[in-house]
Amino acid sequence: MKDFFNSNDADKKKKGMGFTIISGDSTDGHGGYGVGSLTLDHVTPVIVDVEESVAYIDMGAMHARSDVEKRIKFTPNREDTPNPRLYWLVWVTINRKAEGPFYFGLTACEMQVDVEARRGYKSLPEHVNRMDKSMKGKVIVEDMDQNARRVLGNFLKEHDEAMWNRSSDEIKSLVE
Repeated sequence: MKDFFNSNDADKKKKGMGFTIISGDSTDGHGGYGVGSLTLDHVTPVIVDVEESVAYIDMGAMHARSDVEKRIKFTPNREDTPNPRLYWLVWVTINRKAEGPFYFGLTACEMQVDVEARRGYKSLPEHVNRMDKSMKGKVIVEDMDQNARRVLGNFLKEHDEAMWNRSSDEIKSLVE
């Protein structure tokens, strides 16, 4: 039996390296307990570092424990973050059609972090609502500047070009 409390770093790195593709019906069609329950199996958090112009998957963000969020006290007031650095947490939802998986929903949430002051700004209700909208196939990235959208689009395209090609034109417009 695997010891979950003492898992090694290699296991942690493997988990955060790729997108989660829908694994199947969690209820197996039995119609009993759990029918209609929400699954996050097909949602992946992507962090966009605006200053560095990079994007990466950080599964810790599912529980507000991404590398960016660790050791930071977040408040809903922007003025509590003296020297903010802008990050975007993007909820990427994968769906499947006959041809294969594709990027289905994409919603961005702002985070400002001051590592020195160990303070940050984020709106938890916005993060939860945007995750929900991503799961429903919405694309909400208009708050991001064009460069951040391009970084995100290039990351998604390079991560899996086949999934990118099967995605909507709205998502593909990120790299234009």
